[in-house]
Amino acid sequence: MSIQVYGIPNCGTCKKAFQWLTDSGVTYEFINTKEQPPTRETIHNWVAALGFQPMRNTSGQSYRALGDEKKDWTSEQWVEAFAKDAMLLKRPLFVKDGTAVLVGFKAEVIREKLGL
Repeated sequence: MSIQVYGIPNCGTCKKAFQWLTDSGVTYEFINTKEQPPTRETIHNWVAALGFQPMRNTSGQSYRALGDEKKDWTSEQWVEAFAKDAMLLKRPLFVKDGTAVLVGFKAEVIREKLGL
C-alpha cells in the first residue's frame, strides 16, 4: 500500500496527521504543495474522486481573496483555481494507491479510508 500526504509542513492539521500516522506505524510520503504544486491533471483526478467542495480551504487567505463569483464556480473552474494556487486546497490530502481518499484529518475517518 502506497500513501502520499499532500500539504504544507507548518500546517497544524498536517502536523497532527503526521504525528498520528507515525504513532500508528503508517509509512507515508509527504509532498509539500508549496514546493511541488500538484499538476492540473492530478487535481482533476482528486476532484473526480472527492468533489471540489471538500477540497476547498475556505479558511485561507487565498480563498477569501476570491470574489463572490466563486460561489457559482463549476468543478472545472475549481480545478483551474486549485492548479493556479495550491493554497486553495484543504490540507492534508491523502492519496492511497494513486487515488485521493480523504481531505482534512479525523483519526476515525482516516483509519477507515486507509484501511487500517
